[in-house]
Amino acid sequence: MSWLEALILGVVQGLTEFLPVSSSGHIQIGQALLGTAGEGNLTFAVIVHAATVFSTLVVLWSEVSKLFRGTFTTVKWNAEKDYVAKILVSMIPVFVVGVFFKDEVEALFGEGLLLVGICLIVTAILLSVSEWLQHKRQGQGHEVGYKDAIIIGIAQACAVLPGLSRSGSTIATGLLCGVKKESVAQFSFLMVLIPILGEALLDVIDMLGGGSMSAIGIVPAIVGFVAAFITGCFACKFMIEIVRRQRLFWFALYCAVVGVVTIIVSII
Repeated sequence: MSWLEALILGVVQGLTEFLPVSSSGHIQIGQALLGTAGEGNLTFAVIVHAATVFSTLVVLWSEVSKLFRGTFTTVKWNAEKDYVAKILVSMIPVFVVGVFFKDEVEALFGEGLLLVGICLIVTAILLSVSEWLQHKRQGQGHEVGYKDAIIIGIAQACAVLPGLSRSGSTIATGLLCGVKKESVAQFSFLMVLIPILGEALLDVIDMLGGGSMSAIGIVPAIVGFVAAFITGCFACKFMIEIVRRQRLFWFALYCAVVGVVTIIVSII
């Protein structure tokens, strides 16, 4: 992978990570178009995902710092500890998938574009149904509860499939559970921090051991990381505003069109 290809894919990741259109699916499509598909696909995806995690920290720093202070500066149970506990609960499904099914997940990233197209259409359906229900409820909802957290966590675990949007799946699932749109958007972006950073750390260890990181190269990895971080900061702010205004239909339409085109291309 060249640095220019990494730059393009990093920008794609940064723009699509927070928008409900599947960053992993677009990375797969981008790699196929650029001819970079092959060994190291999942590793590069994790690197640019880690970059967008740092984008989340920058954009939501006030919320993150508030949770940190409330969790570690007092021994009393408070709202911040309760929120962090819900985030930890939401991580259980993706932890199970990451520990016991990592090889199977990595294999999916080499399955071609047919799976990506199908999952993009599933994303479109989720977004459409959740927006319809939001309009029906007239924006009413509740804060994230522990039951909501585990259900949203299951959605996040399913979103390891390339083409199934993580933000789209978790936000749509939260809305389907009746969670307030502002609450589910913030929870969706915060719940991914620890899993992605943990996966990135494992890949750094793998790199030091001469693992799959060598298939990418240090310079392309750095270029992709920086590009994804910068564009991710803008996309995160934009997506929070989109959810507040209930404008998910156009993303559903986009996913449906791209999904159909991807399926047709993969079959031809």
